[in-house]
Formats: sequence, structure tokens, C-alpha cells
Amino acid sequence: MAKKRRKHKGEEHIDESWLIPYADILTLLLALFIVLFSTSTVDQQKLEQMSQVFNQIFDGGTSFMENPSPVDVPKTPNKTNETEQSTAYIEDQKALSEIQDSVDEYIAVNELEKQFATKLTDEGLLVTIRDSILFDMGKAEVKTEYRQIAEDIAELLVFDPPRNVVITGHTDNIPISSSEFSSNWELSVMRSVNFLKILVSKETIDPLYFSAKGYGEFKPVASNDTEDGRAKNRRVEVLIQPRVLEDGTLNDSPQ
Repeated sequence: MAKKRRKHKGEEHIDESWLIPYADILTLLLALFIVLFSTSTVDQQKLEQMSQVFNQIFDGGTSFMENPSPVDVPKTPNKTNETEQSTAYIEDQKALSEIQDSVDEYIAVNELEKQFATKLTDEGLLVTIRDSILFDMGKAEVKTEYRQIAEDIAELLVFDPPRNVVITGHTDNIPISSSEFSSNWELSVMRSVNFLKILVSKETIDPLYFSAKGYGEFKPVASNDTEDGRAKNRRVEVLIQPRVLEDGTLNDSPQ
């Protein structure tokens, strides 16, 4: 009779059902990495490295991150470009200030302080000329004796490279009705055009960068209730525009 084999204690069956399978551990780790990935800033290089690690773990299988969905990566501002734009704007403002100094010097030498004024504005260097020195009342032709002033100003408007220059005519609010003009609007426009014609008649001026317009009585700088206020409103303005705007945009194209 065969003897039954006696079981040794070391050979007793061990219940391993409580152990977590190796694959489940990897699944949990993978889920953890996904959570960390979704809550952090994406680094493309690190993402590729992570994908390679998972490929190795799964014996060369295709990684779910091999072709990741497009992720918007915050763009870091280019401080170099911002600095260059800021520098260009400051340099251009400095150049406009130097132009103002040249115009102011001309005004002082010719004792024209009562007829001329200069001011740096957000739109550029504004040169204001009282109409009394250029035009007769209700007329648009530049006075012959003051034509030389217009020609002198033309020489001050020669820039290299060129700048955009806008000539604008303004009047007071006293209505005009003559054989030449039916409104102050027409008068202001023709004054700016006639002044512009003298400027661009100089060979050193490039007409491509010059323009003219008129506002009539609709942009006063003083009250029209007094004679002094009306005299201030009757004017021609020369706006020398910047080449570089404050945001760094170039403004050097012809108008």
C-alpha cells in the first residue's frame, strides 16, 4: 500500500490574492503622471522624455503620448524686441525735440514769437502759424511779402529719411460767403493747400510725404466770443509726425 506523502509546513499554499498585480501598479503610476502632467506647465522636451520612459516600461509598446494633442504653451515675451522698440521710440522723440529746437531758433532769430508756436504732442511736433502773417482776411493766397517765410519753413521740413507732414487750415466761426468760398470749410482747405504748394515747390521736399486738409471753424483752440480768441482760431498747423509710434510700430510709409 502506497504511503501518503506527508506535507511539509514549507510547502503549504500561500494565498496571494491580497497582492496587487504588477500591471495594476504601473496603471496607478501612469494615472498619477497624467494628473501631474495636466496640472503643470508643459515642457515639450520633458514630455518626449516621459514618453520614452513609458515606452520602455511597456516593452516598446506605442505610447499614448507619442502624438500628444496640441497644447498652447504660454509665449514668453521677447524682452529684446520690446527693448529695441522702446529705444527706437525714445530716439525718435529725441529727434523730434531737436527739430523743435531748430524751428524755435528760426522763430527767435526772425522775431516771430507772436505769430508762431511749437508744441510736442502725442501725434508729433505741432507748428502753429497765425493766419494774419500769411493771409488777408477771407483770402486763401499766401501774402507775397511773407512767401519767404513759407519757403524757409520748407527748408526746416527736409528730413532724411522723410517724415509724414500734414498741413491743416482752421478759421474762426464768422460765416463767409464770397465769390471764391461758400463756407469756412472751403477757405480753410484752400489755405492749407496753397501753403502746401509753396512747401513742395522746393526741390528738396518730397511731395509724397505731405498732405493738406481743413477743419473750418470746427476745431477751435480758443473762444470765438472775443477778437483775440477768433484770431487764435484762424491758423495753419504743420504737424510733423513721428517715425516710430509708442508701441514700436513704424510710421514711415507715405500717407
